[in-house]
Amino acid sequence: MKSRNCSLMSAMVVLVLACAMVPGALAQCGLNKKYVKPAAWHPQIGTAHFMHAALFNDDDDNSPSIVGMWHVIFTAHTVNGNPIPSNAYPMIDNAFVVVHSDKTEIMESARPPQDGNFCLGVWEKTGPRSYFINHLPWLGNDTANAPSGIGNPTGGAQITEHLTLNEEGDKYAGSFTLVAYNLDGTKAVTFTGVIAATRITTSTSLPGLL
Repeated sequence: MKSRNCSLMSAMVVLVLACAMVPGALAQCGLNKKYVKPAAWHPQIGTAHFMHAALFNDDDDNSPSIVGMWHVIFTAHTVNGNPIPSNAYPMIDNAFVVVHSDKTEIMESARPPQDGNFCLGVWEKTGPRSYFINHLPWLGNDTANAPSGIGNPTGGAQITEHLTLNEEGDKYAGSFTLVAYNLDGTKAVTFTGVIAATRITTSTSLPGLL
């Protein structure tokens, strides 16, 4: 009986070892190599998925990604096609931006809430470390004419951005065009300018962003 139990135990050990080797064998035999990178579970083959969130790779290569949270400054250089004096460039926005891996993004602007301080956008990768964002602030209210505290309704806007991420993946810079619209869809004002952004991490402090 003892001999039989030992034989059964040995068989079970062999079975467990064989099963443990199957995922590795599958990973190296016939599956695309992007599914078998180390330290990752892969939803493409029906299991849970883990990714390095701070520097997620857009195209599954070794370059850093724009995905993550950012502190972004928009500085205008022209208004309605006319240059603004370099000693008077206005800050159009001082914002927190979160870029998602599903090609969407959300921005919280340093603006009064009734003026529409949260807005949404979509993005695409246009080249190595380069990106395009189409950002659509929705309708808001005019805080300058708000005797009741709400303000008159105002039209939305559209911000298009062309961005380049640095090699370290902790900063990006680029250009933007902002077109603000009246409620009837006619253009109210157009700004163009530059963008500078710094990645926010778990070690970022608020005073460091001020």
